[in-house]
Amino acid sequence: MARLNKRDPADRREVLRCTTTHCPVCHGPTWMTHHNARHLILLTGSVQYTIKVRQCQNAACSAYKKPLRPEAEGALALPHNEYGLDVLALIGALRYGQHRTVPEIHAMLLERRIEISERTVTLLVHRYEELLALRLMDATHLRSKLGRQGQVILAIDGLQPDVGHEVLWVLRDVLSGEVLLARALLGSGEDQLVPLFQEVVQALGNTMAILGVISDGQRSIRNAVQRALPGVPHQLCQFHFLREAARPISEEDRHVKVQLKKNLRGIRKIERRLEARPDRHAGVLTAYCLAVRSALTDDGRPPLVASGLRLKERISAIEASLEHVLETQKGDLER
Repeated sequence: MARLNKRDPADRREVLRCTTTHCPVCHGPTWMTHHNARHLILLTGSVQYTIKVRQCQNAACSAYKKPLRPEAEGALALPHNEYGLDVLALIGALRYGQHRTVPEIHAMLLERRIEISERTVTLLVHRYEELLALRLMDATHLRSKLGRQGQVILAIDGLQPDVGHEVLWVLRDVLSGEVLLARALLGSGEDQLVPLFQEVVQALGNTMAILGVISDGQRSIRNAVQRALPGVPHQLCQFHFLREAARPISEEDRHVKVQLKKNLRGIRKIERRLEARPDRHAGVLTAYCLAVRSALTDDGRPPLVASGLRLKERISAIEASLEHVLETQKGDLER
């Protein structure tokens, strides 16, 4: 889409020159023939670069009159892209490191005075995924990382940050923790997952044995493993196994927590009343109210942490503390 408004002037200007003046093919001298202007938006501000382009003048060379651009240009941004690699890396970290949505990323970039649209943020997320996939699926990189262990156990799972958007499928090795493949797919069907396993197998090579696969047991994943990795054992993830085994207990625990919350309603009203009291006891009682509200908002992490039992323990501790304070005051009055 064409730009509708005029771009703001650059914060600074810089010149990029080639570090070598010789042709990389014939090693003959090169001449600077022209320069290009390139505007880049970085985290440190917008920069107007003047690109000094050189060319080989040896007619017998295969690189004759082919542009030789400065080496530093490739470390700043992707070809035909006006946003720097540092902006691209920040977008990727916000998206998959902090699970931010595209509108949230767009707002955070605007706060940093980076002029960008939501559509461009979406496109840069796709570029980040492509670069990540290329890095992870580098056969030389994988074999150097996993060559010593000689075997892998694959774990596969899908992540959907926003409902209705692409699903990010990640395959990693359980033994080393190395991520082997990350790919965004529009669906999670069997036909879409089989190529992922085949791509990983091709990258690992024949010298790397796949001992097994771990997943959440989704039907499409089970069918894909049978097609792409026949004979390889497929096991349900321990966390999902525990969650399913503890489901009856978790449901009962959730019911108990609901009942406990009913008995603790009205904390906010008590806090409002305490705000109007100037005495020193009001501050202590406000702290107790904050402790109760903190206990109510802690959902735990079932099945490993039962939120209902945790709430019961914390409320009992608060109740015991209040009883201790009352007994202490009563003893002081009797004296």
